[in-house]
Amino acid sequence: MTLQGKIAIVTGAGRGIGKAISEELAAQGALVYGVSKSGNVKEFSQEGEKAGAIVSVTQDVTDIEAAKKLFMNIQKEKGQIDILVNNAGVMQDALIGMISDDMMRDLFEINVFALIQWTQLAARCMKRKKRGSIIQLASIIGLNGNAGQSVYSATKGAVISFTKSAAKELAPDGIRVNAIAPGIIQTDLIKNVPEKMLEQRIAGIRMGRMGTPKEVALAAAFLASDQAEYITGQILGVDGGTII
Repeated sequence: MTLQGKIAIVTGAGRGIGKAISEELAAQGALVYGVSKSGNVKEFSQEGEKAGAIVSVTQDVTDIEAAKKLFMNIQKEKGQIDILVNNAGVMQDALIGMISDDMMRDLFEINVFALIQWTQLAARCMKRKKRGSIIQLASIIGLNGNAGQSVYSATKGAVISFTKSAAKELAPDGIRVNAIAPGIIQTDLIKNVPEKMLEQRIAGIRMGRMGTPKEVALAAAFLASDQAEYITGQILGVDGGTII
């Protein structure tokens, strides 16, 4: 499984799952443009047979004009864009009676609207070569829902539906669109979860532990590779057998 010579864009690459995906794609030979609002993406390059690199891009995914420039510049300099991983996202919890308009707007603008816009930009570039892999980060919550997370669940449910429709539309152009639905992954996002609640959630994981960003990254690398060339429109659960 190699991504040597591939050009990839990963959003939300500054930490957690996005960071792990960027590092894994680069480790398998891809040139990765790691996009982060905070600008804390660690750049590196490696030599040898599987030479890959990460280039840091400081950018807000909701700034569509900046996104257009990024895609245009990469296409001009490299002549191709092979992989897009739409990882950037936010999670806010609230009971139904406490949901605010601002909360709904923020979650949908980042988790859904920006994801669709970046997919549009990637598809335009990929159509030129008649190939490409677009990977969306959904969530087990988007598949099964969860109390107190109705808005977040709605955004990830939208990602799942969009993935299936986009896959059907872009397949004739050789572009594959899939999503990964992680379960509970050991990232900074779980730091604010009360210990008792976290214990209850881990108890619902049949493998008995949380997942790691690396395990999600390996799934993304597979979907990005030519080994998955006949896989599209799929929602790959990386959840250790979680039951909600």
